[in-house]
Amino acid sequence: MFSLFRITLVGTENIPKPPYIIAANHQAWFDPAFIIPFFSAPPMVYTMAKRETVFNRAWKRRLLPLIGVFPISPSRGELDEAGIRTVYQILDRGGVVLMFPEGRYSRGRAIRPLKTGIGYFALQAGVPICPVAVRGTDLLAPFRRVDVTISPAIRPDPPAWWALSQRVATVVEGVRNAITSGLQRRRK
Repeated sequence: MFSLFRITLVGTENIPKPPYIIAANHQAWFDPAFIIPFFSAPPMVYTMAKRETVFNRAWKRRLLPLIGVFPISPSRGELDEAGIRTVYQILDRGGVVLMFPEGRYSRGRAIRPLKTGIGYFALQAGVPICPVAVRGTDLLAPFRRVDVTISPAIRPDPPAWWALSQRVATVVEGVRNAITSGLQRRRK
């Protein structure tokens, strides 16, 4: 991959100690290949994927769990209980979870509205969120430039007296601002 693309990486010093959540924009199905290699090998970075679309073949159901992908079955924008438990178990064991809070692909520099689940996970588990902006994977071709920007971690610590929905909204807005800022970073 590194010999096929011109990859620019900024911000590795911003990676927190595990456990944490990686929150990235999502331009294409292969985005994890441009994110996961920049994070430390131990622990494995886990990511969730829709059971109906990603785990739709027997070979995928066997292979994907071996590389840290676990299935979810969202219903009306909500994760299934097994998916929620898996996220908390990974974080409780000191692991790292990669999430795409847009919920589906975006294109270019504009990101879709973020789902609030990432804020709930971070607040309930007490872990930071590491925002990652990936630019250039929407029109992938050999030798094309791909920029990966890792922003400073967002530590979910809004006042406890705020309503939970307000605390979640504050965390999600911080993630959105960090990813948007990373996407707007000038290419050199």
